[in-house]
Amino acid sequence: MPRRRLVQKREVMPDTRYGDVVVAKFINALMLRGKKSTAESVVYDAFDIIKNRFKENPLDVFRRAIGNVQPKVEVRSRRVGGATYQVPVEVRSDRALALAMRWIKIYSKERGEKTMREKLAAELVDAAAGRGNSVKKCEDTHRMAEANKAFAHYRW
Repeated sequence: MPRRRLVQKREVMPDTRYGDVVVAKFINALMLRGKKSTAESVVYDAFDIIKNRFKENPLDVFRRAIGNVQPKVEVRSRRVGGATYQVPVEVRSDRALALAMRWIKIYSKERGEKTMREKLAAELVDAAAGRGNSVKKCEDTHRMAEANKAFAHYRW
């Protein structure tokens, strides 16, 4: 982090198929070793699976999934007088989006389906329905913040 001025956010171009910036960010989050075309094909194939198998609009499912996984509060460690407290703080909107994408990516990889396309499609459908491991992670984060509400006065 520079000390003099704020770093400007880079502008992300919308994706080619849906023209959505959030989908483009998700493709970038899914990308490994700079292979963007591979990440694009995984995401678009997962969207096709959602459209064909689950008979739903994939963009709506994706938006609902991201909305259900985004955390509102999280805990941050704060050191006060030799003791470390878990202090609940509200999550900025850009961080909430990044966390939601990261959790969906991580928990899709851990699923039992055969290909990454199927794993991602199933995790997105589960997250949109309010179940699945990524939604559980969000609820655990909220529960942790609720349990440490007593330390909220240490917020900075």
